[in-house]
Amino acid sequence: MTPPLIFELSRSGRCAATLPELDVPPAELPVELLRDDLPLPEVSELDLVRHYTRLSQLNYGIDIGYYPLGSCTMKYNPKINEEMARLPGFVHLHPYQEEETVQGALYLIYSLQTFLAEIGGFAGVSLQPAAGAHGELTGVLMMRAYHLQQGDTGRNVILVPDSAHGTNPATTSMSGMTVVEIPSDGRGNVDMAALQAACQEHGPRLVGMMLTNPNTLGLFDENVAAISELVHRHGGLMYGDGANMNALLGIARPGDLGFDVLHYNLHKTFGTPHGGGGPGSGPVGASARLVDFLPRPIVAVDEARSSDGEMFFAWRDPPQSIGRVKAFYGHFGVMVRAYTYIRMLGAPGLRRVAEHAVLNANYLLSQVRGVYPIPYDRVCMHEFVCEGQVADAPDVRALDISKRLIDYGFHPPTNYFPLIVHEALMIEPTETESKETLDAFAAALRQIAEEARSDPDLLLQAPRQAPLRRLDEVRAAKELRLRWEEQGQELL
Repeated sequence: MTPPLIFELSRSGRCAATLPELDVPPAELPVELLRDDLPLPEVSELDLVRHYTRLSQLNYGIDIGYYPLGSCTMKYNPKINEEMARLPGFVHLHPYQEEETVQGALYLIYSLQTFLAEIGGFAGVSLQPAAGAHGELTGVLMMRAYHLQQGDTGRNVILVPDSAHGTNPATTSMSGMTVVEIPSDGRGNVDMAALQAACQEHGPRLVGMMLTNPNTLGLFDENVAAISELVHRHGGLMYGDGANMNALLGIARPGDLGFDVLHYNLHKTFGTPHGGGGPGSGPVGASARLVDFLPRPIVAVDEARSSDGEMFFAWRDPPQSIGRVKAFYGHFGVMVRAYTYIRMLGAPGLRRVAEHAVLNANYLLSQVRGVYPIPYDRVCMHEFVCEGQVADAPDVRALDISKRLIDYGFHPPTNYFPLIVHEALMIEPTETESKETLDAFAAALRQIAEEARSDPDLLLQAPRQAPLRRLDEVRAAKELRLRWEEQGQELL
């Protein structure tokens, strides 16, 4: 039985809150805040509590179940991170405070800059970018600034593999650059012959290359060193998309592989809950060649104000900085969580994160191999991509498999990405899921494959046990209806 909606329970005169008598003169509300035409429901406190409690139980979260969302790294985030981010000494800071009054916060920022530089193999880091795509934009602007400072004003081409993150081409275009796509070879690497041809054709105009490694197929590019050498030989720079850094922690450093600049996703790799639009943080690490172009300001040790072995931290501007890319200094709460995550795990723990993430992905891959086609079937990193198709079930597609997973209690994986895989299902188990969870998920995928052959309508009509059945998602995006309407007695 579906409980009544809060609007249906509304009765004139009911109130969910009791306010004390005023002990000060009443103030007039601004006219623009008063809306007589807004039909807010009048309900009791109990009705209100039950309404929002029911809504919360419809939410899917990492504390409830497993997210196999490839490329998103939706892993469990330790609660200690949240406790540290809520400490009064951090929560009540203001970015305009004098440096003398915020030495603890500046120490944390300085330490996190240092940690990330060491993890990535870079000369310096800026924590200012607010998200991964923002970090991409920052990195490309730094590459452009470097070439302009060198007097290379004609460089405007950036190479982007077809296995890159979808934001890479958008970043290039927003920076005023031209995208040249590089195809993948039969093993899921960058096609070296195509790259060689592109470098020869665009050499004098080459800004650099944006390489996601591991790429969106979940594969480590076997030619990464040769790619870096080739791009550098033609005067270009290497940008690293660090969204998949979860697979590399403590094992491989992008700076050692030839990358000149890379963004980190603190909200993916370093323990901040994300999704639904935030929060995010996309710090940028830079090689010695680009470190002077980092966004300003960054935290440095002020030797003149340090004394008796006690360091004094202050804001400093890199000499060739591209300027600010965000108001103030970045998302500080996310920085606190990342700092806590790194300090709790230490270097050995960070390496285990990557080892377990790669182990879990390869184990899950082994459980579905032979059931779903694997277009690039080799040892994967932290994620893998299979085709959402089942032999002898031609009408069943990736979307149907994903919708059916909801009936088994699992969040669907990433669908239809990367675009180079037909009916793609992109699956990332992360390091925090147990073998029992992975076995249950693999068993559900195998059972769904059997259903696709024996009773495909089960999949074509899924989900059957969710609060809402299959929606017209395209129409919903185009024709937004975000309020309850009495005519249909529906909550939209």
